Amino acid sequence: MERCDVLVVGGGPAGSTCARRLVQAGCNVAVLDKAMFPREKLCTGWITPAVVHTADLDLAEYGAGRTLQPITGFRTGPMGGDLLLTDFQRTISYGIRRCEFDDYLLRRSGARLFLGEPLRTLARDGSEWVVNDRITAPVVVGAGGHFCPIARQINPDRGQEAAIVAQETEYRLDGRGDEAADVRGEWPELFFWPDLLGYGWCVRKGEYLNIGAGHLNHAEFPSRVRQFTAMLRARGVISGAARPWKGHAYLLSSSSSRPLYDAGLLLVGDAAGLALAPSGEGILAAVESGLLAADTILDAATDYSRDRLAAYEERITARFGRRGRRRALPVPEWLIELASRVLLTSPRLTRRLLIEDGFLHVRRAAM
Repeated sequence: MERCDVLVVGGGPAGSTCARRLVQAGCNVAVLDKAMFPREKLCTGWITPAVVHTADLDLAEYGAGRTLQPITGFRTGPMGGDLLLTDFQRTISYGIRRCEFDDYLLRRSGARLFLGEPLRTLARDGSEWVVNDRITAPVVVGAGGHFCPIARQINPDRGQEAAIVAQETEYRLDGRGDEAADVRGEWPELFFWPDLLGYGWCVRKGEYLNIGAGHLNHAEFPSRVRQFTAMLRARGVISGAARPWKGHAYLLSSSSSRPLYDAGLLLVGDAAGLALAPSGEGILAAVESGLLAADTILDAATDYSRDRLAAYEERITARFGRRGRRRALPVPEWLIELASRVLLTSPRLTRRLLIEDGFLHVRRAAM
């Protein structure tokens, strides 16, 4: 048997950040992930200064041999309409590739790594969890994304969740200059549907382009993706044979009601359903929740009872606000569409409400 003080299931930003904090505190930590790293991981892929600060990133070190695209503004507008440029004239974010970013954070964590091994079994043996009949730990952190098996363990009978569904693709540009020529790395492009329940994006990161879309309406989502890709073809952003898009899902913290803990178990990042509204920003939420989970484990002082770990929910609520608070409002469709037109055509409202508050979260206090 392999024994550790804490087993983290999932090697993404949430899991690796949690593991690093625990390793720094002297814990014996292991990370289990079904993928081999570097792994393919599609993501819009920009990190804000808050992520850089909270994750304690050395940008000079990280940028050596990895994609680190400075972002100074955004081009935003309605689906199929004109785009409005909001240029901050300074770096406000960085475009990254998750295959590089996740691998960097995981290797930096200092944890023992069990890669290429999915979680097959999870059983209780006294005060210990036994994973895959060969790894034991008194506490397990679920960091395996929206479909994390630890989330299923904590809440096996969860009902229908109001998850955001998304599809995207990322590929290296061919260098001929006739594809995505107008998409500039420093200005990601965001296209919003009139109902404001989703958006599409084009994010250039050096030699790579990430395009995708997300929306809360599952039934209409396939047709919306077709609409978005047709628009991109008409604009000359994509051409040639269709590239495969991959799907995923996530929960916004404002609408998620997933239980976050149980005896000897904690959920972090997308496994906990903590993406920030309205952008769906998941990396900052992952890093912050990973640190909060680590602090809860350290404060528990080996007492990982349900009552002792309840402090984690208190920490999450203090940081993210009360979860599950979002409810559908009886607002007429025409009024929402009018509000979206006003928002997307006003330079002042776009900068403050959409970009600064909705996507960059600049007025959210740093941890």
